[in-house]
Amino acid sequence: MPYADIVAAIVGGLLLAWIADLSTGRRGFGGTSLVSGVGLACGWFLAVRVFAVGTMDSWIWVPWSLVGSAVCLIAFFLFRNKR
Repeated sequence: MPYADIVAAIVGGLLLAWIADLSTGRRGFGGTSLVSGVGLACGWFLAVRVFAVGTMDSWIWVPWSLVGSAVCLIAFFLFRNKR
């Protein structure tokens, strides 16, 4: 399966968004999944383009993208406006 790493990253990002939504008690899965997706893209960009620690042929970029997703979710809940 040639795209298993991409599927694993997306499923991991959705799982992180779901956990973040459940742990904060909010009802905004759409917002958390959007933030998680942006974090996945940022983590991929750092791993593949900036630091060049991996390529799309290896699985090294997947943990980087999941860490990027987690960092973005933490920042989202820390710095978002609470009205």
